[in-house]
Amino acid sequence: MNDQKQISVYRFIKDLPNICSLFGLLSAVVGIYFAIKGNFPAAIIGVLWAVLFDWYDGIIARRMKGRTKVQGEFGAQLDSMIDIVSFGILPAIILISYGNYNVWFLPGAFIIIAASAIRLTYFNVYGLIDSKTYKGFPLDNNVLILALVFLFEGFFTSSTFSILIYVLLILLSAFNLSSVPTPKFGGKWVYALVAYVIMMTIIFGWQLSSRG
Repeated sequence: MNDQKQISVYRFIKDLPNICSLFGLLSAVVGIYFAIKGNFPAAIIGVLWAVLFDWYDGIIARRMKGRTKVQGEFGAQLDSMIDIVSFGILPAIILISYGNYNVWFLPGAFIIIAASAIRLTYFNVYGLIDSKTYKGFPLDNNVLILALVFLFEGFFTSSTFSILIYVLLILLSAFNLSSVPTPKFGGKWVYALVAYVIMMTIIFGWQLSSRG
């Protein structure tokens, strides 16, 4: 146990899956920045890439040979901490910012972050129901749905759309904490995710260029 405490932090930072996780954190931080600035297409692009890096850190970890148990445990904890930022704090900031920082959006932001923290803690303790099934709705799916909904933003007034995403994110938070069995997407589904992220990045990138 004492030997484990002496391992340099930089050894974990150099671990390739953790580097991938940190790129996901960078994407989330970029998304938070643009959400605060009210640039929602850019914020959505940030959160989409956070999902992609979140998927790939696990893929890389499973394919790497020679990783120690300690490296795996550290990577799992790092991934969980980053998920709070990417899929809890970032969506909450998008909600608050879209609501023009109205105080009535604070309870929703709290619920989103609290639900994320509770779900991740539960998952860290109990894990999957089985190798292919989550209990409740995974957090990363929340932002994939949120991104899809943002495609229809132009069909609503700003106030109506802010209420729509408020309700949506609260409902998704409830599903995150539910006991509903949810399939764990993996394998070839990663190609669908890559295609989705690239397609949505192009669409929201085009919106950004149109603004310019």
